[in-house]
Amino acid sequence: MAAAADLSVILPRVLIVSRRSVRKNKFVDFVGEYHLDLIVSYGAVPVIVPRVTGVHMLLDSFEPIHGVLLCEGEDIDPSLYEADTSNLSSEELEEIRRLHASDTAIDREKDAIELGLAKLCLERNIPYLGICRGSQILNVACGGTLYQDIGKELTRHVPENQRVVHIDYDNYDGHRHPVRILENTPLHQWFSDSLGDDGGMEIWVNSYHHQGVKRLAQRFVPMAFAPDGLIEGFYDPDAYNPEEGKFIMGLQFHPERMRKPDSEEFDYPGCPFAYKEFAKAVLAYQKRLNSLTSVPKTLKLDREMEKKRKIIVRSFSLARNIYEGGRVISSSKESELEAGAEFLESNTALSLQQETRLKQMGATVRNASSYLERLKLNEEKEQLARKVMGKMPVEQLSDLMSFYHMMGQICSEVLERKLQGIVGEIPS
Repeated sequence: MAAAADLSVILPRVLIVSRRSVRKNKFVDFVGEYHLDLIVSYGAVPVIVPRVTGVHMLLDSFEPIHGVLLCEGEDIDPSLYEADTSNLSSEELEEIRRLHASDTAIDREKDAIELGLAKLCLERNIPYLGICRGSQILNVACGGTLYQDIGKELTRHVPENQRVVHIDYDNYDGHRHPVRILENTPLHQWFSDSLGDDGGMEIWVNSYHHQGVKRLAQRFVPMAFAPDGLIEGFYDPDAYNPEEGKFIMGLQFHPERMRKPDSEEFDYPGCPFAYKEFAKAVLAYQKRLNSLTSVPKTLKLDREMEKKRKIIVRSFSLARNIYEGGRVISSSKESELEAGAEFLESNTALSLQQETRLKQMGATVRNASSYLERLKLNEEKEQLARKVMGKMPVEQLSDLMSFYHMMGQICSEVLERKLQGIVGEIPS
């Protein structure tokens, strides 16, 4: 039992939101077992977030979060993605509800839970894999839009030979349709062995949806298209590096269910790679997060760590003096700014925006002398800079150097809050 308990602490946690259904006149929550099997097989622990009223207000209780996998569920509330632009008549909407009765019952609590988790991942660069509805949630969370119904809004506007059936209720698991994979994308890498020798970029995927991405959010790049033009996969190339704990991706199809008839064998060797690379990113993210928070506050620093702490404190003190006094330091002291700059740049567990700001701040500290010569701050900006740097709690920074626990709190909270006015003015 002790070994099992230790293992549960060591393994990274992947949050998966359940879907609600009715069984024996009561609500039950469930998650498809294929998702759970793959997450476990690649070394992570699935933590099921129940679709229960009020859970969207309790997401902090599920910390630590090392990854989020969102999958099955009903249609997303149309009001969340500008559905008024669909131009569907009331008669058409009623027909959609009749054809897709099991999906069109909106679940606002599930929407709130999943959008909250998606935005948390985007803010912190927590690995995120969205399958089917999960990909749509990701796109909506970033400002993209959806087709309320592919058949009504897309299919009827494309030539007949390009039309695609995206859901077949009579052949739910066996239904397949082609998609074209784009070169130099993760999907291309995963399925490269299954693509034709003649240079063809097509594979056949399953499909269980009547909605899909209409306008892709700006931060994402498509990875695959169906013949009717529907985006079947997308990712953020600036947040994709599994070895470094970065993974933000959405797939409209279900690679975990692409199995041969009456078999557990996948259609293609590349089918489980989305989960494999996602889990790799989750493991790396956990490792990085642990390196920032693993040392307790009460731990006494050894001589080497104390020496490093003093160097960093000295670096920040110099930086503060530069900003407060507006004076150029001597070239002999410029090297002392390196430690502070590298300390700021070392925190990669923050959001992309925060990470960019910290790197800019680090570059500014490192090049403080030339920076002050270039940048002509007016009186208002000078007062703001003095106020921010003058109130920077150096003691708190040094205390939290036992080891990096403060990066998540101080760099994320204090630097984000106090330096955003300054960093927003710093040229790249």
